[in-house]
Amino acid sequence: MCLPGWPILRLHRAGWPADAPLATITPLRGQLCIAEPCRHAQALGISRGQPLAQARALCPTLATAPADPEADHLALAALAAWCERWSPLAAPDPPEGLVIDLTGCAHLFGGEAALQERITTRLGSGFATGSIAIRTAIAPTKAAAWALARAPGPSRLCPTEADILPVTADLPLALLRLPERVIALLHRVGLRSIGALARQPRADIAARFGIQPGLRLDQLTGAAPEAITWPRPPPDWREHQAFADPIATACDLARGIALLATRLCARLEASGLGGLGFHAHFLRVDAERPQISIVLARPSHAPARITALLTAKLDQIDPGFGVESLWLTADPTGPAPSTQTSTESEAPSPLPALLDDLANRLTPDRLWRPAPQASHIPERASITMPPADPGIDFPLPPGPRPLRLLRPPEKITATAPIPDDPPMQFRWRGALHRVRHATGPERIAAEWWRRSAQAPGFRDYYQVEDSAGARFWLFRTGLPGGDGESAWYLHGLFG
Repeated sequence: MCLPGWPILRLHRAGWPADAPLATITPLRGQLCIAEPCRHAQALGISRGQPLAQARALCPTLATAPADPEADHLALAALAAWCERWSPLAAPDPPEGLVIDLTGCAHLFGGEAALQERITTRLGSGFATGSIAIRTAIAPTKAAAWALARAPGPSRLCPTEADILPVTADLPLALLRLPERVIALLHRVGLRSIGALARQPRADIAARFGIQPGLRLDQLTGAAPEAITWPRPPPDWREHQAFADPIATACDLARGIALLATRLCARLEASGLGGLGFHAHFLRVDAERPQISIVLARPSHAPARITALLTAKLDQIDPGFGVESLWLTADPTGPAPSTQTSTESEAPSPLPALLDDLANRLTPDRLWRPAPQASHIPERASITMPPADPGIDFPLPPGPRPLRLLRPPEKITATAPIPDDPPMQFRWRGALHRVRHATGPERIAAEWWRRSAQAPGFRDYYQVEDSAGARFWLFRTGLPGGDGESAWYLHGLFG
């Protein structure tokens, strides 16, 4: 699908007038130039790359807005998410395209031709500004659909891979997405269409023009794959239920969740898996898609438990004028073999259920436990994990570590002999501490792949005890007289 002039359409959707000349501008070669003109501006002779001063001379009333490629991409991604009503796989194709995988979906809408007409009609009515001509094409490969959607003439439909070359033979080489330099070289030898290029011996083309023309031809015909990055790939574990009539009561929604949970958990159990997260998506008749999610402490395929946790959150869902379909997905999943208990002593522990209740009431990010991480840098040696996750055991550090770390370490002033002696005294938060006993240094080098201002080349750590018996963990960065700055920091307090 192609949306020519998408930046202008985005501005129209944001409230800019659609019946007046409008253009986006960007700095180019030291001056402001036209990035994208609307059709009214183009009719007045304004084109891309034209200096703004010349455009103003042609149209003094030209309205301008700064070009914002990031906002254009975000709006395109939002439109791709809206198009998921026709397929679960829809992705933006910057700067002005969308890719929708209709495999297995077209028959639900009366076939590919009927679905193509529906998509064009719905998008055209949604963007009724008169400024953009929405172009769609359906083909077996992304490259063929991309070329057909941007070809002159009416929208086209290419049903099979055998029809790709006959349908695209007359199209210009630019629709193969080749670099301009390669296209210019092909034009010099008289090759101006896709069909003319396809009739040439492949070895001769590769020897003279490189591998790109052959690769693009193979992607066009399906002989070579082309990767597409989907914003939300469909999960492996998903169940869907469409309703003959929209439902709106909490009781009906709970029944739908219970039905899907039973079906999904049966599949998970048969595969020896369980879900760590379950997500219920509600498609309302007004196309809004609210959702609720739960997280579990351990992988589970117990439908009653999952249904109870999800229905407890139904008060967060506004059904509007009704919900016409419901999805339930399990993501992520993990091993959860079926177990059978025969005595009360073998009954499962109630701790996972308690953790599930707490996590879904408090939100998962507020329930965690610390766990070690494979890093010698003290502030990176621990991470937070779900409370029931077993984690990974890493070897203990070579020296003792304080019970309390300061984040970030606090800079102090210290008096110490050089180069490697511990400090004799230091001042922290206005108080002077005289050192009675010290051990060290323990040198910890920065992780070279993460080296930054927060992790300088190395640190020399000392365990010191002051005259009052308090114990501290200090470190020095750099060496006096060296290339880097020599400074002292207090990093932790021992019990």
